[in-house]
Amino acid sequence: MQPLPTSVLPAGVRARILPGINGLDIHLLEAGFDRKAPAVMLFHGFPEIAYSWRKVLPALAEAGYHAIAPDLRGYGRTTGWSADFDADQIGFRFTNLLRDAIGVLYALGHRTAEAAVGHDFGSSVASYASLARPDIFRRMALMSAPFPGPSAVPFDTAGKPAPAKAPDIHAALPRPRKHYQWYQSTREANEEQWHPKQGLRNFLRAYYHYKSADWKANKPYELRGWTAEELAQMPTYYIMDLAEGMAETVAKQMPTAEEIAAARWLTDDELAVYAGEYERTGFQGGLNWYRARTSGRVTPELEIFTGRTIDQPSTFISGKSDWGNYQSPGALEKMQKTACTNMKAIHMVEGAGHWVQQEQAAEVSRLLIKFLKETTA
Repeated sequence: MQPLPTSVLPAGVRARILPGINGLDIHLLEAGFDRKAPAVMLFHGFPEIAYSWRKVLPALAEAGYHAIAPDLRGYGRTTGWSADFDADQIGFRFTNLLRDAIGVLYALGHRTAEAAVGHDFGSSVASYASLARPDIFRRMALMSAPFPGPSAVPFDTAGKPAPAKAPDIHAALPRPRKHYQWYQSTREANEEQWHPKQGLRNFLRAYYHYKSADWKANKPYELRGWTAEELAQMPTYYIMDLAEGMAETVAKQMPTAEEIAAARWLTDDELAVYAGEYERTGFQGGLNWYRARTSGRVTPELEIFTGRTIDQPSTFISGKSDWGNYQSPGALEKMQKTACTNMKAIHMVEGAGHWVQQEQAAEVSRLLIKFLKETTA
């Protein structure tokens, strides 16, 4: 496997592969590598790759940092993971993903990172990295996915009735629906998105458009609770129609030629990079993250952090039009009040939906650098 070619990367950004990292050969993008600079690690989400940080990396380098964005386990040009649905999902537990991250950091000659920065599913990696190893990850910046705290161990339960079970979010609704994370955990999800009727490139274009600020109906708000009725208020890229897959779902929102031309945050050439990577790998690697979460198999491991807080300086930067801020009701409030004891600021960026670091890269870079410069770890 060769690194991404220089021709698709901004000036000052290079791609390379680090062999032998926790059983993987990890592909990464980096900027600011030509001098001894403090490290900042950036973790992408789904369906993205390290390339999603292409516009932030040069800004961090210019500000004096060694910016490092790996293709995470299951993604892009990182190899060594299995694309088999029936492969053991235990490799995709968050403690192992954290081990991958530490391996990259150490391989590059850094014992600490000035910040763990995570977007979407990468927010969970950044959160648990900051929670488990505050001595390594000295600050934290999350995007699109608030961290409500680690899984809790039941407390003071001896001799008392069992607590009520969580409500069934797949309860029957007048319009039958299903939660996207459980769909993404199914056997058919990879094939349906990898080889959709509209073609992979059009699938990705519609998916990115539908969750961006370009889709004008994205006007999120706080939900009252984790119930089927409340969650069903979200768009169908989160709470899907029962009989449809994700490719069918987003096809209904395919942008017009005019809308595509206006989306300067994701040009056709940039989209081609994503399409080329996913055409080669499929989506199963990223979908294994969903399987590990929805199965409940790895949750008990995270309960070892019960009651622990993230105490290093933290910030949350997200798109104002991003439903990801609210898809887990109460998570944003818990992050501010209990999970993060040193939360400096919450920024909801105008003109951005879910892909905030791409839709409004300059503002995200400004806020991130300001946070790094004005806080002391």
